[in-house]
Amino acid sequence: MEQTTKTTEGYDYRQYDRIWQRVAPALEPYPAGRSGVGLSAQTGMELSPAQLRQESQLPGAEVDPCCMGSAAMDMLEVLTGFAEEELMECRFGRALSRQAPVWARQRLQEMAARQGESARRLMAVYYLVTGECYRPTVGCDRVCVGRWCPALRERYHARACSGLNYARAAEGTTDPCLRKLLNELSETAYCQAETLLRLLERSLDR
Repeated sequence: MEQTTKTTEGYDYRQYDRIWQRVAPALEPYPAGRSGVGLSAQTGMELSPAQLRQESQLPGAEVDPCCMGSAAMDMLEVLTGFAEEELMECRFGRALSRQAPVWARQRLQEMAARQGESARRLMAVYYLVTGECYRPTVGCDRVCVGRWCPALRERYHARACSGLNYARAAEGTTDPCLRKLLNELSETAYCQAETLLRLLERSLDR
């Protein structure tokens, strides 16, 4: 006759072990009457509730996940600084597009939109790490960009420096997902600097 492993109450808990490992690994499925002791579905050895939870823990359910966890927490001030910088660059880009030559306006508008997207990505990362929404402190005062060519020169240097700072920040974190994001933002900032350089080249030829 087939044998089953039972508790003193006469129930075989191994099937419940297997079910709870799949659907709710962080919860204790057993009643208090079981005296806090369970049977491992694999070995039949008695384990404490803490050991059972550890044994059945699934990837992605960790208290401190491998991505956007405590390793990223150390970068929060840097991330919020980057987010505010992108928002400011977005405002400068929109203001610059309004006084730009007709042939340059669309490129600048697209660049400003991309900078707004970068800011939103950084604020989404802030939420992933902290569980809280970040409220940027960038003001809404009117932006004055000055003359066309000097303004392009200033924005070029700002974007090139952003590219470098993103790359440095990527090297300074051990969080793999955050490092990937920062490297992507670095590449985007450098590409925008190249776009500004091409606009300046065309402007100086006229």
